[in-house]
Amino acid sequence: MQGPIDRQRDHAAEIVRRLREAGHEAFWVGGCVRDFLRGEAPEDYDIVTSARPEEVRGIFPRTVPVGERFGICLVVEGGVPHEVATFRTEADYDDGRRPSRVVFATAEEDVRRRDFTINGLLMDPETERIIDRVEGLRDIERRLIRTIGNPEERFAEDHLRMLRAVRFAATLGFEIEPMTFAAIRRRAAAIRRISAERVRDELSRLLMGGGARRGLELLSESGLLGEILPEVHALQGVEQPPVFHPEGDVWEHTLRMVALLSRPNGKADLRLAWAVLLHDVGKAVTRSEDAAGTHFYGHVQRGEEIAAAILRRLRFSREEMETILALVRGHMLFMNVREMRPNRLKRLLRTPDFALHLELHRIDCLGSHGLLDHYEFCRQKLEEYPEEELRPPRLLTGADLMDMGFMPGPVFKEILRAIEDAQLGGEIADAAEARDLVWKRWGDPKPPGD
Repeated sequence: MQGPIDRQRDHAAEIVRRLREAGHEAFWVGGCVRDFLRGEAPEDYDIVTSARPEEVRGIFPRTVPVGERFGICLVVEGGVPHEVATFRTEADYDDGRRPSRVVFATAEEDVRRRDFTINGLLMDPETERIIDRVEGLRDIERRLIRTIGNPEERFAEDHLRMLRAVRFAATLGFEIEPMTFAAIRRRAAAIRRISAERVRDELSRLLMGGGARRGLELLSESGLLGEILPEVHALQGVEQPPVFHPEGDVWEHTLRMVALLSRPNGKADLRLAWAVLLHDVGKAVTRSEDAAGTHFYGHVQRGEEIAAAILRRLRFSREEMETILALVRGHMLFMNVREMRPNRLKRLLRTPDFALHLELHRIDCLGSHGLLDHYEFCRQKLEEYPEEELRPPRLLTGADLMDMGFMPGPVFKEILRAIEDAQLGGEIADAAEARDLVWKRWGDPKPPGD
């Protein structure tokens, strides 16, 4: 029985076969070939062909034009879109990202305009024959990221390629060829010309994939980190009290944490990954020393403010921002869980996305002192408390308060919160006891006009 990966491969092979039946050259290209050679299942399949976009549309019943002036369209097979691109050369990268002039060309010319040798291989899916005109096979064997041609020219054409080089090196476990890395260091400042969305997506792929620690180290060594995330770069050399952080400065702590991110199905949770990166970002601006030692007073609040500015700058969605900032804001709450009153503890345990909060705390501990007693305490309490105890039904509603003579207003929220706190703390159990609590604390409401 075929799985989704096998079906996707078959659909991509079928597209190549039909293009060839129509008299055109066609191959798989890029990352799918690289992954195939490394024994990995490709996420998607890119196809290149001598067929022009209008010819592709004539062969396949379901196509989507996404960049026909660049020779690109999507062919939908088995409900999955596959990118099919006409062989081309590109010129005049005026914005440092996209070419303003495209000329349809040969397969060899198409390969030579690509970014890295490991992405410049063609493959015949029927025979599995590899066509290598850029020494990509050698570089895969040597585990090396190297540009096709002059690295200065490749990075001048598309500045985002500098970030991609770092991401590929990190996620594949490869090294960056010295001349290629030197060109990145010389051109690092140009990354600021790339749109925030593109930078965000590359950083997210780096953080979510394997090798995130090495990726951040390469970003720092190349100069790219200081250009795109100066607030994170500033964590280097920010020393911490050894009793709590025997691992070293805030930068080392952050590096250890990104390396500890769990990656079910090969990828970490995007929100958790960014929260790990930013959770201590406020320490660089709040560090102080006195006779009692080193302090970071207010680092959580400042960290949330700085993180919010970063996330806005990188154009994260509002939903993603809210979750990441909640994680940053709440990461120090766990130090007091054993002393919390039952109502406050239960409110913490039922926090939205609490699994992410708990996982951030676990990684935070393992990235420093290694003590997991608060983590285990929370897990124990989650097992002890049934759902109805964490989220009990309301004993009184706003309508009940109005029946008792209270007028709608800010006091409603105060009263209902107090009732729920008493309920979570086991002080009251039914509506009658809730009413008694209200009478006791707020007395009889005065009739209107008194």
